Amino acid sequence: MAPIRRIVFINQATGYLTIDIVNAFAGYFNEVVLITGSVRVQDTPLDQGVRIVKIARYDRGSNFKKMISWMVASFQIFFLLGLRYNKYDKFFFTVPPTAYLMAKCFRGRFSILVFDLYPDALRANGFRDDGLLSRIWGRCNRKVFLNAHMIYTLSDHMKAGIGRYASGRDVRVIPNWSAFSHLKPIPKENNELLMKDGLQGKFIIQYSGNIGVTHNVETLIEVAGTLQDEADIVFQIIGRGDRINEIARRINDNGLTNCILFQFRDDSELYESLCEADIAVIILDDKTPDISIPSKVYNIMSAGLPVLAIASPDSGVGDMVRSHCIGEVFDKSNITGMSQFIRELRRDSKKRSFYSSRSLEASGLFTSKNAGIYLSSYVATD
Repeated sequence: MAPIRRIVFINQATGYLTIDIVNAFAGYFNEVVLITGSVRVQDTPLDQGVRIVKIARYDRGSNFKKMISWMVASFQIFFLLGLRYNKYDKFFFTVPPTAYLMAKCFRGRFSILVFDLYPDALRANGFRDDGLLSRIWGRCNRKVFLNAHMIYTLSDHMKAGIGRYASGRDVRVIPNWSAFSHLKPIPKENNELLMKDGLQGKFIIQYSGNIGVTHNVETLIEVAGTLQDEADIVFQIIGRGDRINEIARRINDNGLTNCILFQFRDDSELYESLCEADIAVIILDDKTPDISIPSKVYNIMSAGLPVLAIASPDSGVGDMVRSHCIGEVFDKSNITGMSQFIRELRRDSKKRSFYSSRSLEASGLFTSKNAGIYLSSYVATD
């Protein structure tokens, strides 16, 4: 008689990536449980056979609120795993970032998907590599990483970061994918959201995402200031986060009429919103070049957009943009270079089309089929 296979997934903020992975496992395991604070469905729903156990929601507000939500969720996860799911296989995502550190407290094997590498991801918040908390966290990382059944991450850069804590440990790299890989780009003349926003006939530079400590949106505002005389160029900043009011004040103080701030879009509008843009902007803090690759990169490619990346040339984002020829990467100090790039793409439709076609082509490499690789590599070790 075949053994009963049970697995519990732990992710405080479940989105389409987690849903696709959990669904892949649901077809193989007898029982699948998801411990989560929220489930955000963008396309494919969660398999009906998956049992959802609710914990505190991930708070995307201030850093203080974020930390509190992490702490509350971690306590809840600890008791749930100890009392109900001690003998299950455990699959940790790094939200909350403290949950996977408790993995060795329980029976049964555990695996980790490192979306963001901690404590490295906290450098931008003032965490020092030689600080007491960083040293303790680093030692915990080493112990947990060396004992995990499987470790997954998103890029070779992040794999190298994990290697600093657990040298020689096998880490499986599986890139993320777009929530919109099944869709085709919406032409501007058919884009109802573009008309609603009153941006017809504009050349749109779009940043869409979080506006927090690690997102140096000020650089983009500075670029906008150099292009105020270009009447058809508009900077569209769509976001949420604890620094959005600060960014609004900076736009107002500088009198930037070419810079428009929008509330974060509903899920139903996200793809149409992406398709408003002529150039998509990705911002990654240069203090943390190897700790994450924003999932927006894959959504941007699925919309066939040229990319202006404000990031370290040595980052995973920088490598992706260059290797797939989907745009250009700039240091945050190179304001002139970014302005010239925008002007060039507005003027040169052939070059813009080249980046656009390369972006769409690259998106075909990053689809939800990657979710099945998690399962196949997991069961291959049985």
